[in-house]
Amino acid sequence: MADPSSRAGTRYSNPELLAWVDALHHPLDAALSRAFDAPAQGLPAIQVGRAEGALLGLLLRLQGARKVVELGTLAGFSALYIARALGPEGHLWTVEMNPLHARVARENIQLAGLSERVTVCEGAALERLPELEPHGPFDAVFLDADKGNYDRYGQWAARNLRPGGLLLGDNAYLFGDLLGDAPEASKMRRFHQELSNDFNAVCVPTPDGLVVAVKKS
Repeated sequence: MADPSSRAGTRYSNPELLAWVDALHHPLDAALSRAFDAPAQGLPAIQVGRAEGALLGLLLRLQGARKVVELGTLAGFSALYIARALGPEGHLWTVEMNPLHARVARENIQLAGLSERVTVCEGAALERLPELEPHGPFDAVFLDADKGNYDRYGQWAARNLRPGGLLLGDNAYLFGDLLGDAPEASKMRRFHQELSNDFNAVCVPTPDGLVVAVKKS
């Protein structure tokens, strides 16, 4: 059930409530804890939240995904959730532009024992994506990279996902600026608008919006 306030955007959460729910439903083992604590490894604290990471893994398990592309690796927190969801026969290609982030992610993935299941592709996503196309079609694509290219990433996903494949896009509210005048905002709006051409989509109201879209048959 919802009330007018929650439908209008009010959220009934606070740090204490979120910490309790995270501890109960989204516990972190040693590998996830290390990847989540990005600042301790010299990286910014911009990884997905614990609930969002767990949700990614759950959605991919429900879908039975085996081949996934991720854009934006950071320290590998979401990559660990994705790789574990794929099982030993699956594979994740995750693209990271920053060399330091890519190195830290490789270390965390190796420490988690998932190096054979994950390939960290270093470089700009728009340059590396064509190299991945021979591995497709893919079961899922997760976007968490530079927001000004989400429209182009969405177009690539539409071409390279199998029918029924998942497109997941974090920061779909663009930090609250989705309806603003910045160039990034217009491109993010285009990403949303173009989804209807090839996908059945919903924007889940996580703290900054998470697009969950299924490619049409």
